[in-house]
Amino acid sequence: MHSPFLLTDRRRFIATLALGAGAFTVRGAFAEQLARTVAQTEGPFYPDRLPLDTDNDLIVLNNGLTPAVGEITHLSGRILDDTGAPVRNAIVEIWQCDHEGVYLHSADASRKPGDRNFQGFGRFLTDSSGGYYFRTIKPVPYPGRTPHIHFKVKKGGRDLLTTQCYVKGHPGNAQDGIWKSVTDPRARESITIDFSPAPGSPAGELVAKFDIVVGRTPTA
Repeated sequence: MHSPFLLTDRRRFIATLALGAGAFTVRGAFAEQLARTVAQTEGPFYPDRLPLDTDNDLIVLNNGLTPAVGEITHLSGRILDDTGAPVRNAIVEIWQCDHEGVYLHSADASRKPGDRNFQGFGRFLTDSSGGYYFRTIKPVPYPGRTPHIHFKVKKGGRDLLTTQCYVKGHPGNAQDGIWKSVTDPRARESITIDFSPAPGSPAGELVAKFDIVVGRTPTA
């Protein structure tokens, strides 16, 4: 059964996200001070076969009625270059494991059955403000890794950045080798984000914001 937050409330929530993204700009005297988001490993589980459904809603496959298991999260942010300008028409990809810790990858399928209702991978084309939006689940840990979501940003046939974001305050972060490999405190903080209750959501859904700063981008 779809959450009641997916109807009018969901549309209103997404519109609020878009307005908030459009109101945030970083230009002028501080433009050159934007630090680029740290690159991180793609990992072994970028999907080796993409799902038929690759939209930005990872909770429901195609027109399915059964949602994925997990804490529904509205994940948004902006893609900026290092002058603070929005990166328009960039492709943002995310991929992550399901609530059982299983990725959408043939090499991972033998560990345990996965959630057949979780898309596992999604894409979004950034808008005029550089904004993106996904509906997914809050990431969960699995053996050897703290909860995280993988990101890849592309434009003009080029990969601009591959990185990961993490759950702020999760105890597994301090034991995660990839998270710990980022030794600069500010860089580490920029990829470690809050997952907070969504205002007005009767179903206990979450919101998370992850802004990404890349280098100068193709103009096409």
